[in-house]
Amino acid sequence: CPQRPLSAQSAEYGTCSLRKMSAMEALELLDQLVDESDPDVDFPNSYHAYQTAEGIRRAHPDKDWFHLVGLLHDLGKVLALFGEPQ
Repeated sequence: CPQRPLSAQSAEYGTCSLRKMSAMEALELLDQLVDESDPDVDFPNSYHAYQTAEGIRRAHPDKDWFHLVGLLHDLGKVLALFGEPQ
């Protein structure tokens, strides 16, 4: 199988060298974003992440990995603050 060239995004973001931040820093940055899928929501995007994680924790108290996934599920949206489309 011939190797395919890296996409522009893979080349740009794949090395993780443009900016380093913790998950909590990225979560806080999300609060600066107006999400195109929910433009009329009045609460910060991080609140949605906490709500999701808490809902999963209540429904699945024994699956701590799932609680974390709920918290982190929208972190990729932070790329919109750096010029990527939503």
